[in-house]
Amino acid sequence: MHHITQQMLKLLLILSILTTNPHTQDANIGVLICDYHSGDTIEAYRPNAVIPPASTMKLLTAATALELWGSDYKIQTPITYSGYIQDGTLHGNLYIEGRGDPTFGSRYVGKHNFMYTWVRRLREAGIQHITGSVVADLSFFDGNALNPAWLWEDAGNYYAPGIFALSYQDNTMNIVLKSGAVGSIAEVLYTTPEIPEIEFENHIRCTHITYDGAFVHGMPYNNQRYLVGSVPSNQRTFGVRGDMPNPGLILVRDFTKILQQSGIQVDKKETYISEENVNSSRTLLFTHESEPISEIVRHMQQESDNLYAEMLFRTFGAKYSIPCTIHNASDFVREYWRNRGVSFRSGKILDGCGLAPQNTISPSMYVQLLRYMYGSPQKEAFLASLPCSGESGTLSSFLRDTPLHGKVCAKSGTIGGTKNYAGYIFLPDGRIWVFAVMVNSANCKTKKIQRVIEQYLLDVYQRNT
Repeated sequence: MHHITQQMLKLLLILSILTTNPHTQDANIGVLICDYHSGDTIEAYRPNAVIPPASTMKLLTAATALELWGSDYKIQTPITYSGYIQDGTLHGNLYIEGRGDPTFGSRYVGKHNFMYTWVRRLREAGIQHITGSVVADLSFFDGNALNPAWLWEDAGNYYAPGIFALSYQDNTMNIVLKSGAVGSIAEVLYTTPEIPEIEFENHIRCTHITYDGAFVHGMPYNNQRYLVGSVPSNQRTFGVRGDMPNPGLILVRDFTKILQQSGIQVDKKETYISEENVNSSRTLLFTHESEPISEIVRHMQQESDNLYAEMLFRTFGAKYSIPCTIHNASDFVREYWRNRGVSFRSGKILDGCGLAPQNTISPSMYVQLLRYMYGSPQKEAFLASLPCSGESGTLSSFLRDTPLHGKVCAKSGTIGGTKNYAGYIFLPDGRIWVFAVMVNSANCKTKKIQRVIEQYLLDVYQRNT
């Protein structure tokens, strides 16, 4: 008992920068560090406290995807048609049926020339003319493209794009500006991809800053975007990112252009449907397959990609019903892990990326999940997806040039006043620690919280090696 008390006192001492500071004295802190093999507790401080996980929520999404589908699974997107094909003419529509693949045109994962592959498949089917439209079918997800648990002010920004069954170019557009003298309003030049119907109310000012200080606000399906904030002055071009109003529609528009350029005539304007047409009889032409889920999960974890996480999370809901809903996805994840002995009963799971501030997870829940995954057949894919301290992804600066450099594989989570880490610590003697350190409502810069957590982990490491 004396030994445990001393450890606890040391922990409180290390965290005193937060707990005694007048700005951080109400911080919500939870810690659990366990030995993987023995299950013995190394350190614990309020391990059952439920705390907003921020992007550590992606651990749960990654683990669910790998366990549910396996690392080699590929998301399938059916390409179908209505009507019939005769003498080189498709008398009907061509449908791109979204199934939650986040990689179409992505700058990170997937093939950029996928549309030309689709053209080749149409030619192989003998199609030279389409009398109808190319249609984006978004009906696999429900119409709630914006998670209601996300903050209103995040809507329209690149990190909180609308979530549709059919994605394109990471569901974001690059807004290219020309900035003038300090104090002037920057000029919007164009967007990539091109979206002619987009309308901007622009209030972005040119200032002395050297970084992107602009914010984009808008709603899914709505072509109006409100621009605020600031950008560097006197720049011939300067790009800021925001979300696309309807990425599936832009995908089929671009594909229609490529079809026309390739000599395949399309008579009608591209369009989209957001609800399933039960009266529509379709024939499968071919199926597009994504990269393996292990690659999708690796990017999602390494770069903390919200879109990838949300697309996977929504897709989990298909196990309960179609169209997939946020509620069904959450229920499925809970039930799935409860059946495997990992309970999230006392936590709140409102999305797959951690952007919802009402999400809550405890350190003990994370340690349960992480211990399970280390014993799973999917262990290698899961570990490969995690950033490594001082070396990769969102942990490239964490514990760099310390005794724990390269020895921690974990996911971080950061929102204002919140800094969390959960993962594994690999000791030189072969021991493996499973840990979660979570700090919320600190009301100070997250970099300061990071330094305190680094100090704490180094102290625990040095005391136990």
